[in-house]
Amino acid sequence: MKKFMFAVCALFLLVACNNGQRESKQETISEEKTQVLDNGTDSAPVHLTQKQFLEKVMNYEENPNEWIYRGDKPAIVDFYATWCGPCKMVAPILEDLAKEYKGRIYIYKVDTDQEQELSNAFGITSIPSLLFIPMKGQPQMIQGAIDKNEFKKIIDEFLLENGQPQ
Repeated sequence: MKKFMFAVCALFLLVACNNGQRESKQETISEEKTQVLDNGTDSAPVHLTQKQFLEKVMNYEENPNEWIYRGDKPAIVDFYATWCGPCKMVAPILEDLAKEYKGRIYIYKVDTDQEQELSNAFGITSIPSLLFIPMKGQPQMIQGAIDKNEFKKIIDEFLLENGQPQ
């Protein structure tokens, strides 16, 4: 019975995300969602293009076999899509965290529909996928939505404890 319920839940999530993907291709994406935000502050999530990702986060074209982070603070990269329900649940949490951790971490967003080459480079097959990048050591990827308390725990214990004073 447990396996049946798990299968039903998994099927529901798969269908919900796939239906939204088909609809998103037919919709005109608003200017607000496609606008790349780079206002020089870190009090709001910043939407990145592939070019900006290569400049601000990691140039995987120059260094395909070695992780070299280009930022001066720890970061979170949210690989998302506008049609994804769980992504929509994570978005306001990331906005709150950007304000709460202003000046201490960067929060970036990458639209997987708009930046497919970038998504492919990181093997994004499930969204949201969240890349947590400490100043020292290797980044860690989490797939799926997490709540604000889990984000805070990861930020405090993984991002800020690995080379960034609080």
